[in-house]
Amino acid sequence: MELNEAAWFCVRTQTKREHIAAEHLRELEGIEVFCPRLRYRKATRRGTVWWLEPLFPGYLLAKFNLMELERAVTFCQGVRGLVRFGPEIPSVPEAFVRVLRDEIRGHVNPDDEILTVVPAIECGDEVEVATGPLAGMRGVVVAIAPAAERVKILMDFLGQPHAIDMDLFSILLPRRPIP
Repeated sequence: MELNEAAWFCVRTQTKREHIAAEHLRELEGIEVFCPRLRYRKATRRGTVWWLEPLFPGYLLAKFNLMELERAVTFCQGVRGLVRFGPEIPSVPEAFVRVLRDEIRGHVNPDDEILTVVPAIECGDEVEVATGPLAGMRGVVVAIAPAAERVKILMDFLGQPHAIDMDLFSILLPRRPIP
């Protein structure tokens, strides 16, 4: 890496303030910011709500000329500093950032950094009930109603098979290998 050219660096942010640090860094000239976030639904006491969390909690990626802008980045609102290994500030490979951006932007608006994650479930999957009086019991998915976010699970209960209608967010989904 040449000292006078822009490169990607990993920036440490204040806890739960990645998006704030990203916006302040974007206001500075000569800095490109990438702060990917995941959007997903989660069951809570008040029902199912959308959550938005950073892909890398406490960190974001920024492309800038280290010699010219290190001080401006380090003292930007929401930033705790640059990731260092001793006195050295390593750069993040351009190819890594490009692949990550392409992967996230392939699923959403090209200008967006938010990846919406939806549960992947299919008929025939074996699942476990996570909440309620049937917690811990296992069954097989026999029907899916995605619009209502419900599934029908065939469970062996009291010695007989029963089809039980459940909320999608009250079951533990099967783990699938990453393709």
